[in-house]
Amino acid sequence: MVDAHQTFVIVGAGLAGAKAAETLRAEGFTGRVILIGDERDHPYERPPLSKGYLDGKAERDSVFTHERAWYAGADIELHLGQPVTALDRYARTVQLGDNTVIHYDKLLLATGSEPRRLDVPGTDLAGVHHLRRLAHADRLRNVLAALGRDNGHLVIAGAGWIGLEVAAAARGYGAEVTVVEAEPTPLHQVIGPELGQIFTELHSSHGVRFHFGARLTEITGQDGMVFAVRTDDGEEHPAHDVLAAIGAAPRSALAEAAGLEMADRARGGGIAVDASLRTSDPHIYAAGDVAAAAHPLLGTRLRVEHWANALNGGPAAARAMLGQDVSYDRVPYFFSDQYDLGLEYSGWAPPGSYDEVIIRGDAGKREFIAFWLKDRRVLAGMNVNVWDVTETIQELIRARRQHDPEALADPTVPLDSLL
Repeated sequence: MVDAHQTFVIVGAGLAGAKAAETLRAEGFTGRVILIGDERDHPYERPPLSKGYLDGKAERDSVFTHERAWYAGADIELHLGQPVTALDRYARTVQLGDNTVIHYDKLLLATGSEPRRLDVPGTDLAGVHHLRRLAHADRLRNVLAALGRDNGHLVIAGAGWIGLEVAAAARGYGAEVTVVEAEPTPLHQVIGPELGQIFTELHSSHGVRFHFGARLTEITGQDGMVFAVRTDDGEEHPAHDVLAAIGAAPRSALAEAAGLEMADRARGGGIAVDASLRTSDPHIYAAGDVAAAAHPLLGTRLRVEHWANALNGGPAAARAMLGQDVSYDRVPYFFSDQYDLGLEYSGWAPPGSYDEVIIRGDAGKREFIAFWLKDRRVLAGMNVNVWDVTETIQELIRARRQHDPEALADPTVPLDSLL
């Protein structure tokens, strides 16, 4: 039975928010737990939106974090389809779109991120898409199937993870795909040029066309529908649909308007939180995509937009809200599936942070582990079609020990022996 002596409010009914609510109950919190989301769907996981659900291999119901009835059974109050329009830190209240005002004793902001928009003429045409929400995936899944049936063309702006996963799904349906990317390789800002070429070859072998070193400047239409795209180097590509996959921005406007400390926009922005995921207001916490956390292991402020961060960050924030001693130092992790290639990436090694990339295995066969090193210390590792090594890779990163590059590259040397 709920004891109304305390009310914890969670703004953002995604994975981070849902797991935080679950953790509050698992840790014995008996006060009110109110979970607020601006989507009408109850909390779901986002990876299937560009993977299993989008490519038709998984059913819609498989994406949800819990069945809807679970929330009532756990005495978690769901307010769905309701944006939070104002946060009053001094009264400790949030106001919903219908003007309902809710008091909180502790507040968790798990508002996530939103797709960056193309700033070019033609984005108002029918057939321009983004992929962030389940409703987007519902629509895009039907679009890809129709393109495949009709030999239609999809142009994707951006060769990041979302762009590449959608390209793979589109080719699975039989659609024609062109990817326009300003950098010289896919995933250039994530894994660098050393590994990016592998993904160029992977997608090219499945019929994807790349146009590197160019940006979209215009989407042209006919009868209100997408007809083609133009790029800044004068090229034109036929298109029936366009996907903007040029990154995401933290949904931090609510926090910013309330006067919470924000992270540097030049370094990703977001709500600045300490290692316990607490903001500059001791009654407010942030987790998931929107949180720029002081990372105890990496020694920097980091905002991570991946599933594992929501999965683990929500519970960590919940425990901190309960007064537990929390130091959120998870090694950043994400995974991707594209055609017959599966990978897991652990760590953090942006361009310029490493001085060497070591390959262990056969990159040509796409069965290998890549290590990013700085002064012979492992910053990050990516296992491609090699499994059950993530825990060891993360331990190598945590150890911050110098390693012999030849031993790292030698498949006959057991990874465990390097710990």
